[in-house]
Parts: sequence; structure tokens; C-alpha cells
Amino acid sequence: MRRALTIKLLRDILHLRGQLLATALVVTCGVASYVAMRSTYESLVSTQESYYSEYRFGDVFAHLTRAPLSVRQRIERIPGIAAVQTRIVSNSILDLPYLREPASGRIVSIPEHKEPMLNDLHLVSGRYVGLGAADEVIVSSSFANANGFEPGDSFSAVLNGRWRELKIVGTGLSPEYIYEISPGQLFPDNKRFGIIWMSERAITTTFDMDGAFNDLSVTLAPGAQPEELILEIDRILDEYGGIGSFGRHEQESFRFLENEFGELRTFGTFLPLIFLGVTAFLLHLVMARLVNTQREQIGLLKAFGYSNSEIGMHFLGLAFAAVIGGILFGIVIGYWMGSGMTSMYTDYFRFPILAFTFSWTLVISSVLIALGSACIGAFSAVRQAVMLPPAEAMRPIAPVNYKPGLIETIDLNKHISPESRMIFRNLSRQPFKALLSAFGIAAAAALLFTGFYFEDAIKVIVDIQFERSIREDAIVTFNRPRPQQAKLDLGSLPGVLDVEAFRAVPARLSFEHRAKRVGVTGLESYPVLHRIVDQDSSVYHLPPEGIVLSNPLARELGVSAGESVTVEVLEGSRVIKKINVTGTVAELMGMNAYMQIGALNRLVNEDDVISGAYIRSDPLTEDLLYARLKRLPEIAGVSLPGSIKQSFNETFAQTIGIFTFVLVLFSSAIVFGVVYNTARITLSERGRELASLRVLGFSKKEVTVILLGEHAVLTMLAIPLGFLAGIATCYSMNNLIDNELLRLPMVFSQRTFLLTAIYVAAAAVISGLLVSWRLRGLDLIAVLKTRE
Repeated sequence: MRRALTIKLLRDILHLRGQLLATALVVTCGVASYVAMRSTYESLVSTQESYYSEYRFGDVFAHLTRAPLSVRQRIERIPGIAAVQTRIVSNSILDLPYLREPASGRIVSIPEHKEPMLNDLHLVSGRYVGLGAADEVIVSSSFANANGFEPGDSFSAVLNGRWRELKIVGTGLSPEYIYEISPGQLFPDNKRFGIIWMSERAITTTFDMDGAFNDLSVTLAPGAQPEELILEIDRILDEYGGIGSFGRHEQESFRFLENEFGELRTFGTFLPLIFLGVTAFLLHLVMARLVNTQREQIGLLKAFGYSNSEIGMHFLGLAFAAVIGGILFGIVIGYWMGSGMTSMYTDYFRFPILAFTFSWTLVISSVLIALGSACIGAFSAVRQAVMLPPAEAMRPIAPVNYKPGLIETIDLNKHISPESRMIFRNLSRQPFKALLSAFGIAAAAALLFTGFYFEDAIKVIVDIQFERSIREDAIVTFNRPRPQQAKLDLGSLPGVLDVEAFRAVPARLSFEHRAKRVGVTGLESYPVLHRIVDQDSSVYHLPPEGIVLSNPLARELGVSAGESVTVEVLEGSRVIKKINVTGTVAELMGMNAYMQIGALNRLVNEDDVISGAYIRSDPLTEDLLYARLKRLPEIAGVSLPGSIKQSFNETFAQTIGIFTFVLVLFSSAIVFGVVYNTARITLSERGRELASLRVLGFSKKEVTVILLGEHAVLTMLAIPLGFLAGIATCYSMNNLIDNELLRLPMVFSQRTFLLTAIYVAAAAVISGLLVSWRLRGLDLIAVLKTRE
């Protein structure tokens, strides 16, 4: 008996091969996306954890002005502190060979002798700095690769106001700089910013820091509470110019990694669920149709003694047959994609070894999830087959109770052709079935719409951030606050056309029980070069008093315009004051706080000082300007928005572009699978009716118009529904991945709507051609004999 059911199963698979292959294609997309994203996520997390553990990444970090080394012993005696590492850290202007503009570097001290330390150094090439070699340095490998440096090369740097020639003896990596960006930036620019490790003795002499330090890293004992220890460390470092200790979650590199991991987790869950949800929908359509057309066979099987469980497992086996091939191909494609994605992350996440891991747990979970979606899709049809009594199954389905429809009611019979009447009558008499088919096509169109949306969002970000907001040619940062005279000095440099000053102050903002450590930026009231622009391209002008917060920062603090936040300045006299939130702005990048520059200086009880300036320059004299900037000892760094834009395009935009390509490719496959399946099911269900029309004298063309005309109406209905579903999907995904690095605006171009409609229409045309080919081969006599 089991052998007979097996033969029947094989025949059903052969008969439904088109629908099952289309369903398997959708399963392949879902499993591949799940495997690729989850394997990439697991590879990054496992690599990060092992790297942090092996190279002793710190738990708490602190920056300060200057403290004697004896302070280290006080911190070591705090209960819960496991290890303390003190260093000297300073930012510097670099003059690199073959680079006309100034570069920036972060100088970090390391022990004279190679020894285990917190945030330990991994040598990629070359050797450790020599004992007593004051000019030998190790540079970050990404910085070396971007500039073509090798051990033995040299470059110049301004160290404490003096020019020094530095010799590269090695390249290295540190867990502290996995995501290597210059201060105040969001994207890496490895050609113009790098980490430079120098012997502690050389830095001590150069920066006049004998017996002192200005940077601190701490690891905690198991079970220690970071919040309590941070307060105790701050209490000790306050008198030495500490600007607030912070835990791992606020460490720059760690924060960016966690944001990226969060996005991978989200996409690795959200998108496969959509794909596999479409799979369940397709299987429901196929299985429901099969049970309806095999009622007599089900009744005969039960009459011959087949149990309900055997019949249920038979139909469930058909559902599994549709997904097993998709699972296997999905795992293979997902493995290939995951390996490629992991390699892609090595372009801007710096690990000694980023190994791609692929676990059996991931394989098993992907199989179970896909089979689960098959069970969900087939459940109602299998239940119907199991619960169907034999006597009722062997009796034909009761004819539908027809009544006048919309066409008859409004008397359109005389104005439309017989084929059109048949199309609209069938749709109006089975509205739920028609809407279900349209919903399936709309769900696939929504995924396609989402893929095109990402391209729209990136274009808007580039336009708003790098064209409307950041309009300067260079950003100059001083090594300490300078009087307004410094702005005039910059304006007198060759080729400088315009200068706008800014003031940057580290602060802790708090509201009720929430707090966030951010930088407060003071800008001029009506800036021209560096403007605050929201996602609607509106320019926001700062009021003379109060503080303005970006929307993500306001949400995290739980504060609204009109309320007051407590601002604790983390430098100088460490002022603590409540300030009114005069507004919030929907920026696309970062979590920012702004004040008018005069109001910020009054807050910190300082004279009219500035931290740096935005410069617009004459392109014809840029070389001369850059040469002068390299030689100014009071400058700590120079950033070029043009290079930042290029870095954005090479990192985030490129990653989103690859993701968009894959999503559009998979979505196109799903659109075809859904549309083809819907058309084939319609053909199977109406085969007897269409054959009867052929016998009655309708031509092949007329019968094709009747079948595909209904299909075209459903597709046209599904396209606008797909637009609405796509907008809802984009909104949901934005809420899930919204973070402090970057926020995607809800903008949809005409191109996105047009391409989505074209892709869906093309899939409908192709599937229609395939179905019409099968229609032409319809055996009239065989179809009239039986519904199968």
C-alpha cells in the first residue's frame, strides 16, 4: 500500500513540476539569504570575541589632560579592577609622500620591550620598535596598505609642535581600532588617517610627559559592575582633567561593530521570514488546488483502507518535495554568499584573521525553518484531505449558486466582449480567491520595491549630507581651544575664500534616568559652509540660546522640544547646568547636539574661543594651502569632506549596493515564482472550462485571452498593492535598523515605482507565455473526460 502512495506521489510531483520548481526557487532565495547573513554574523562575532580575548581588549576607557603615574596605583586598588594600562595618546598632522593634502594620525605609546598589555598589538609585518630608537614607529596595516607603505619607509609628522621624520619598522593591528576612523568622523579614510604606535620613552620625551599619562584602559574582574567602577575612576581622574570614563558599549570601534552586527541580525531574520512566508503562501495555493481536484482519489484511497495519517503524510511529502531541492541549493548558494560577504567586511573591519565559519547548527536550523514553512503552507490543505469523509469525497463538489454580478447589475454586457465578460464574472464570483492571488504577487512586488528603495535612500543621503550640509572643502581642528584670532589667521592663508568657526565640547546629556555621552558642537547662527540639514532638505538655524538635538538622540534620552536636559561638560571647569531643548532635527547621520557658538562658550564659562574651522578654498591654490596647513603646529587634524564622501561610497554605499543587487535578484526570482505559480494554478483549475470553450468553437487566441486576461487583471491589481506593502516593509525595516551611525530616509523615486512595475509586468508576460504554450497543447478529449 505504501508503494502505491509512493508511485502516486512521484506522479503528482511530475504533474506539478512547474509549480514545485517555482516554489523551490523561492525557498532557495529564503534559505540562501538566511544562511548567508547568519553565517556572516556568526563569523564576525566569533572572530571579534576571540580577538578581544586573546589581545585583552579593555572594558573601561578614559582620556584626561595629564596625571602622574602614581594615579595608576590608586585605580588598581579599586575593588573589581583586574588590570590597568596607562598610555600617552595624541593626534598629529602627517606629511605623507605622494599625498598633497595633510593627513592625520593618532600617536599611541607602547612599552619599550614587547610584553603583554591591554589592547595588545598584533604585528602583521616587520618588527617591534627598537630599544632607544626614538624615531621608529609601527603603523596600522590599513593605513600602510592604503598608502603603499612597507617596513623601511618613512614620513614626517608634527609632534608637539616640532617636525619629526618617522621610520616605519612594522605594521600592526589592535582590537581597539578594528573600525579605524579619525575623531569626529563616521567612515574610515585609511589613506589620510592611521594609528601610529611609538615607544613610550620616545613619546614621553617628545610630549614632555615624563612620569605622566593621558589615556587609560581597564579590564574588570568577573562580576564587577562597570557603572559603579566608572564613577569611582571618574572621581579619581576629575582633578587631572578627565573627560569622563566610558565602557565598551561607548568605545568608538566597538560601537560601530555592534551596530553592524545588529543590522546583520535584523536582515538575517526579517528577510528570510518574508521569503519563507511567500513559500508558505505558494504551497497553500498548490496544495489546496491539488486536494480539491483529487477529491475522488482521496475518497477511493480511504475506501480501500488507507488511514488518515497515511493520506496526510502523502500530501505533506508533496509539500516537502517542493522545498527540499530549494533547501539544498539555498545552503550551497548561502555558503558562497556568506563567504563573499565575510571577505567584503575585511575592507573596513581590521582583524588579524577573519575566518568564515559555517556550522552544522546553521544548516540544521535552515532545514527546520524551511520545512516548517512547508508545514504551515500545507497545513490547511492536508487537514482538509484528512478530514474529508470518503462518501462526501466521491461525490462531486456542489455547483456554485450563481447570481447576477456587477456586470449584469450595471448592464455592461452590450459594451464589452464575451471574453471580457467571462474574465470579470470569474473574478467577481470568487473575490476571495482573486484577492489571495493578487496578495501573493503583491508580496513579491513589495520585496522588489524594497530593493530599489535602498538605492533611492543612498542617493538622498549623499545629496543632503555631502552637497547641502557639508559644503566646506576642509575641516581644520586645533590641538586645544584657540581665541577667535585663529579664525582670522586661517582666513589669511593662501587660497582661503571663507572660514566658519566651530566649538566642540565633550559632554554627558541626561534626562530623568537616561544619559548619553556626546559631543556638543557650537556653530554660527547662520552658517553657509557647514549647515544643519534635516532629511527633508530643510536648513535648520540655531537659536541664540538653548540646545538642539538630533531626533535619535532626543529619542534615546526620552526628551522633547520645550523640556530641559542636564548638560555636564566633561572638560575645563566641568560645568553642570540644565538647558532648554529648543528643537529637534531629523538628521541622517550621527547622534548630535548643537548650540549657537556664543551660547556654548557662555555655558563652559570661557571667552570667545573655537575648536576649529570649516574652510572653503580656491581649487587653483589648494596645493599651497595644504603645504601651509601641514606646517602649522597648533593644528591637530585636517579632514577633507571630499575624501569622506569617497570613503562613504567605498564602504557603506558599496555594501548597501551589493545587498540591494542580491535583494533585487532574489525578489525578481520570487516575483516570477509567484506569478507563474498563480497562472499555472488558474490553468489547472479551469482546464475543463477552457477545453469546453474550445469544443464550443472558441479559438486558441480567444481562450488564451480569457485565461491570461484574468491573470493580467490580478497583476495590475497587485502592483499598487505591492507599492503599499513595499512602503510598509521599508518603514518596518527602517525602524528595526535605525541606529546612531546612519538613518535611511523614507524617500521613493519615480524610478523605484516604475522599475517595480516593469519587473512584475515582465514576470507576468514571461509566465503568461509559458502558460499559453501549455494551453496550446491542451488535449481537449482528455480534459473533458476528467478534471485531472
